[in-house]
Amino acid sequence: MTLKPGRAYYLTREVSVQFVNPYPIRVIRTLDWPTYDGWAWVECYELNERGDAVAKRELFVQPAKMRPWVPLAQRRKLAMRAPIRRTPVRVES
Repeated sequence: MTLKPGRAYYLTREVSVQFVNPYPIRVIRTLDWPTYDGWAWVECYELNERGDAVAKRELFVQPAKMRPWVPLAQRRKLAMRAPIRRTPVRVES
């Protein structure tokens, strides 16, 4: 998996044992540092619940196990746009 700069991901223990408390990040760039196969060094911003950067970090992660993250406010907007599906009501006559 190629990490794209500007994209947000959620880091959990599945990505690396160092993430005991999961948190979201926004990728700045993947660093060209030597690593093990399937691992990468990533320069990123740690994000708060709204998606604002709160700290800059360099992390050792498994990119294939990283999952996309969407801020809560954006998830609410997406949920509001979703069509409401109603089941048709049968009227017996």
